[in-house]
Amino acid sequence: MRAGAPSRLFGVYLALAAIGAIMPYVIFLPWLADHGVNSRLFVSQLFSTGPATIFAADVLFAAGVFILFVIAEGRRLGMRRLWLPPLIVFTIGLCCALPLFLAMRERRLAA
Repeated sequence: MRAGAPSRLFGVYLALAAIGAIMPYVIFLPWLADHGVNSRLFVSQLFSTGPATIFAADVLFAAGVFILFVIAEGRRLGMRRLWLPPLIVFTIGLCCALPLFLAMRERRLAA
């Protein structure tokens, strides 16, 4: 890898971020079309069974840890736009925010 050029992982992470941006909405938009904006129903279905609760709690916990990592690692590396991954966690999801942050980190490490 030449100095200043992002690694191949940069492109892989960006592609994964794009997939992670599309995937949740492919699942969520049909639910939204059926039920409308109904946060009470959404939360009740999210925690409706034991396995669903395990997955929801796992993702929510991982998202919190991820946000702490973004702040700590981003500051350590002097990265810019650290507000973007946490915003994406809340608007799209961890499946987009994590690979996006990793791409941002690869770019910074190459600089």
